[in-house]
Amino acid sequence: MFLDRLTLERRQVWLYLLAIAAGLAIGSAFPAAAATFESLLWPVLALLLYATFVQVPLLELPAAFRDHRFTAAALLGNFVLMPLAAWALAQWLPPQPALRLGALLVLLMPCTDWFITFTQLGRGDTSRALAITPANLLLQLALLPFYLWLMLGSEAAAALGGGELPATALLLIVVPLVLATLTERWAQARPAGAALRDRLAWFPVPLLALVLLLIAAAQVGAVRSALPLLPVVLPVFLAYLALALLAAALLGRAFGLPAARRRTLAFGFGTRNSFVVLPLALALPAGYEAAVVVIVFQSLVELLGMVAFLHWVPRLFAGDEAAGAPS
Repeated sequence: MFLDRLTLERRQVWLYLLAIAAGLAIGSAFPAAAATFESLLWPVLALLLYATFVQVPLLELPAAFRDHRFTAAALLGNFVLMPLAAWALAQWLPPQPALRLGALLVLLMPCTDWFITFTQLGRGDTSRALAITPANLLLQLALLPFYLWLMLGSEAAAALGGGELPATALLLIVVPLVLATLTERWAQARPAGAALRDRLAWFPVPLLALVLLLIAAAQVGAVRSALPLLPVVLPVFLAYLALALLAAALLGRAFGLPAARRRTLAFGFGTRNSFVVLPLALALPAGYEAAVVVIVFQSLVELLGMVAFLHWVPRLFAGDEAAGAPS
């Protein structure tokens, strides 16, 4: 049976669960190969980031600001309300630096790929989602250090501020971002570039599955140690999803947005950029391994939450479909 990309994206959560289970099994069977798995992880993660960034219309940043009301609502939600929600929810976590840092790393970063996919599946305004994505990506990279300093202070500085590890992780993000921008320029100028961009659209789901497999295989011990923490962070991640719906409802009403754009806000506030912060989490010093497990766990909770969003968001944000259509 022919598998289209949308079907693959709908079923991605099961692929990720299978990848994690396979990684744990492989890592348990071959513990001596942990270093090899970790060395393979970095180039695969770089390729994943590149394939994902290529799908972000980075050269269309001015388009984000043409719909002033939607842009204001999206940016206010993603960079003021949802960071406040993340900080408030983090206060309910045990005072363990790795746990809080992992949770904040992932909850502070708006998504740039699942956001668009679920907006399309959930009858949101895909054109607005595409337009706001470059602004989301660039602002989150600029603001993350400030957020972490503000919310964690010396705790974050101790983990992220010293040595070459943060620079290495940032390089892993910046290089794919620059290459993706060059690829987009090429795609606009040449059919071969456009064809490459279309082919790369298939890559993020299988590459993320491979990344999760390698993380599980390389960090079996960290996963086992962090398992008791997962029930502790689960209510926080579920509460975050509920607050994302509330923020979308409040801002959608305050800015007078039609139903489809309110749905877009809901998916935008609910989805986070887990794999973009993975390089930062993987570069943390010894003792912070649980942060990686927390980030991976959040992505799985989020994906299951998005399945629920697909059922509830079109009903909660019902209205004039024509009004929400791209203009």
